Amino acid sequence: MKICVLPGDGIGPEIIAEAVRVLKALDLKLEMEEALLGGCAVDATGSPYPDATQKLALAADAVLLGAVGGPQWDNNPREQRPERGLLGIRKQLGLFANLRPAILYPELANASTLKPEVVAGLDILIVRELTGDIYFGQPRGIELRTIDGQQQRFGFNTMHYSESEIRRILRVAFEAAKKRNRKVCSVDKMNVLECTQLWRDVAIETAQDYPDVELSHMLVDNAAMQLVKNPKQFDVMVTGNMFGDILSDEASMLTGSIGMLPSASLDANNKGLYEPSHGSAPDIAGKGVANPLATILSAAMMLRYTFGNEDAALRIEGAVKKVLAQGFRTGDIYESGTKKVGTREMGDAVLAAL
Repeated sequence: MKICVLPGDGIGPEIIAEAVRVLKALDLKLEMEEALLGGCAVDATGSPYPDATQKLALAADAVLLGAVGGPQWDNNPREQRPERGLLGIRKQLGLFANLRPAILYPELANASTLKPEVVAGLDILIVRELTGDIYFGQPRGIELRTIDGQQQRFGFNTMHYSESEIRRILRVAFEAAKKRNRKVCSVDKMNVLECTQLWRDVAIETAQDYPDVELSHMLVDNAAMQLVKNPKQFDVMVTGNMFGDILSDEASMLTGSIGMLPSASLDANNKGLYEPSHGSAPDIAGKGVANPLATILSAAMMLRYTFGNEDAALRIEGAVKKVLAQGFRTGDIYESGTKKVGTREMGDAVLAAL
């Protein structure tokens, strides 16, 4: 099993190190090789996704990523910003399906900003389309235009989806729902955007192939409200790239900390890029206090979805549950009466629990 490991920027190297330790402790036949992506790659090569990384990522069975970005690169030309590397690898590998589980562990009910009775037992899977929508649509840019007799800067982006792009991500959502509670909520903005009217039409058509799964629809603004008001009504949510970007981050905070949430980005053959849902957190980089659990849980998702090793995935997830039950907490999930630990110590605890 060949894994391309991309530590990235900020806290990325710290949290990736703990996930790698956990993978090695499982005594599986893994071949892991590191490469550069993001700001560190820009500094070293001038490109956020250099050729050597592209070659390694294409040859690997899966990619394990830390995080990219930081304020020191914010003023770079757009093509030399760390995030362009992330978009580039997703596009090149055809990673169109982003799976973001939002699960509230019982021990962390008090860490959520919502009342425990609202979020207790929360288990949502958000399926986000990842390679289309306004993030990739052309034309795009900023240019000078004459408006009302004056030259002004004019910014523009294009939202578009083809029927086939919509249908394939919907099928991922329906297939996932069959293994869960058999409910799919498709999120759109069809009352304003023709692009998402097509999304809803294709969702209705696709649902005919899944008579055992209940399909509902929700406008994105209402979905954002319902995630806070009554999040447990959802099982699987499926939506486009931009809406999914926003809603998945909102859902992550229901669980108490974005530092707890893994993610998987898959191609049509389940080759995947696995990363925590959080960013590079440059304010705490190098301090040894970052929460590595989302990255460790991302490694579990990798074993499940790409390598089909459910037993190993459950071992990791069980170890994380045990560590939380034992009261170990990094700063983002700490509360009085628990044991506050750093990144390395949390990794040690997971290894011991294995």
